[in-house]
Amino acid sequence: MSKKKPRPTPVPAERIEHLIDAHTHLASCGARTKGDVDAFVARALDAGVERICTVGDGLEEAELALQAAHFNDRVFAACAIHPTRAQELGDDARARLAAMAADERCVAVGETGIDTYWLKHDAEGTAPLEVQEEAFRFHIDLAVQSGKALMIHNREGDADMLRILDDAPRPKHVILHCFSSPLDVAREAIERGYVLSFAGNVTFKRNEELRQAAALAPAGQLLVETDAPYMTPEPFRGAKNEPSLIGHTAKVLADARGMEVADVAREISETFARVYGV
Repeated sequence: MSKKKPRPTPVPAERIEHLIDAHTHLASCGARTKGDVDAFVARALDAGVERICTVGDGLEEAELALQAAHFNDRVFAACAIHPTRAQELGDDARARLAAMAADERCVAVGETGIDTYWLKHDAEGTAPLEVQEEAFRFHIDLAVQSGKALMIHNREGDADMLRILDDAPRPKHVILHCFSSPLDVAREAIERGYVLSFAGNVTFKRNEELRQAAALAPAGQLLVETDAPYMTPEPFRGAKNEPSLIGHTAKVLADARGMEVADVAREISETFARVYGV
């Protein structure tokens, strides 16, 4: 019987200056204390990552994200209830999220949106589509009222996402996190002025269409993220991800765009600052 080839231990790419991580989950990576957060930031900084946006996908993680942003000046927070957990968005959660969005260390309302993947796969506890839509509309309104960016999770919900955004108030900035949709959706999103944020799955060999989408995005409409501890880029796919590994994804984006990685990093850093207001 053949033995499985051991998975290589993840290491950062060669240092790239001015990198950012537009979407990560520090709490899910294991960073819940100031010491933990500072350690993740220090490793990321060694790899050239200057700023990080850590995200909550439920009320508890949103609280931890905001706490992390207060722990370390290089960390900012995005706060929301994930669409698959939209049934948790009661009156108390709405009030708490509104308070979080008003905090200066919270730079985005997210991740919110539409996820039909888990509905199709009969995942127990996944919020029904109509509940997801109601929660999505609440978060859109909150982004508009607070003046913060709207960070969208979209998994196999392209038509519903675009339909809802069509007739909802328009936030100042809309980010399609972990962009994984077809090219026609990328073109439509770019036309609308949305920002496409690419994670480690853009490095996977089979995802040539994602690399084509990354090549389409104009300067100012492109971000890079880890979505850690998930979406670890090649050649470490399947291992635990963290912000210090984002250079591998940045290099693939640079190749797709026919640019030097230093230029892409600088361009994306400027977009991060503008979209998140930092």
